[in-house]
Amino acid sequence: MKRFFAFLLVLLMLFSACAAEQSAEGSTDNSSEAGVPSQNEAEQLPIEPSEPEQPEEQEEITEPEFDVCAIMENMSTEEKAGQLFLARCPDSDALSDVYEYHLGGYILFSRDFKDSTPEEVAERITEYQSAAKIPMLIAVDEECGTVTRVSRYTQFRQQGGFASPRYYYNKGGMDLVIEKENEKCALLQSLGINVNMAPVCDITTDKSAFMYERSLGQSPEETGRFAVAVTSVMAEYGIGGVLKHFPGYGNNRDTHTGIAIDNRSLSELESADLVPFRMAIESGCSAILISHTFVNCLDTEYPASLSEKVHDYLRSEMGFDGVAVTDDLVMEAITDLYGAEEAAVLAVLAGNDLLCSSEYKIQYAAVLNAVESGRISMELLDEAVARVLIWKYNIGLIN
Repeated sequence: MKRFFAFLLVLLMLFSACAAEQSAEGSTDNSSEAGVPSQNEAEQLPIEPSEPEQPEEQEEITEPEFDVCAIMENMSTEEKAGQLFLARCPDSDALSDVYEYHLGGYILFSRDFKDSTPEEVAERITEYQSAAKIPMLIAVDEECGTVTRVSRYTQFRQQGGFASPRYYYNKGGMDLVIEKENEKCALLQSLGINVNMAPVCDITTDKSAFMYERSLGQSPEETGRFAVAVTSVMAEYGIGGVLKHFPGYGNNRDTHTGIAIDNRSLSELESADLVPFRMAIESGCSAILISHTFVNCLDTEYPASLSEKVHDYLRSEMGFDGVAVTDDLVMEAITDLYGAEEAAVLAVLAGNDLLCSSEYKIQYAAVLNAVESGRISMELLDEAVARVLIWKYNIGLIN
């Protein structure tokens, strides 16, 4: 009974508050209502000094949330499948292929810059974007050092190609690395490039190893600080960074030309190669490239790029919720075992969101057929597309 009266009292208080609010809202033109003095009566009332009006509190303006579902509701299955492809920009029909295959993006290589001026490159990229229903990722491998696609040509950088992060770090520490990263990002931004397939997070100690010159050459922790700092600079320029090569290339052979097998234990990986990735994930990195190496402590059956177990580890154990990107699916470590079409389907089934593809025409058809047959579920396709679109939004491509 006491609870009932307490509840009744609360209702009465709420009712009274609402009634008072409504009375206040309606009092402007209703001076004849009971308890409200008429105009003549008001003139006879003594005037009391009024307190100064307090400024109204400004309502906090918040950015509207990105509704990725609203975009996907208006996409066909063909359009969704196309968003999974970061295609190697072709020599011909680049504009028509954007439309025909609904491509998520193009990755440019040296040939796309060699005989062109900065103005010509920027104009072509603008044309690609104009042809796309959804803005495209325009990517490049500009790690610097042994891997440059743009700065090696003096029409883009008068001094020639940027040196490697290893060189800059040894010469001037992290400050010089960041200084050069700012210069590089400004160059890429001026051309309309919005993704750089960097930084390299690999821990490589053998001077004869494939990845040695491309790695920073410092401790796992310092490499992690490098990855965090570099991707932060990229973000300031609206450029998406792609950390590579998960779960760590180590001292393994080149997967462009054959199969590489990593027999290290998980504890060895977690104490070294995985440290930079973990640090970057905790700082909010948006994309990670998965290598084609067989990492036996995680999966003895499939290479990392096609391994569901490796992707589960990346998502579940390391907490990564961004875009998982394959290395190019025409590398011999992949095509020798699976062929181009099956490799693309396996890549999606493993949990990749974006497929680097030089054979995108046949691989797009293979993925689309797998979706239509039910081998790739619509749920899995939607998850991948959503991550790609959210990444595009985060780097400012989608308003």
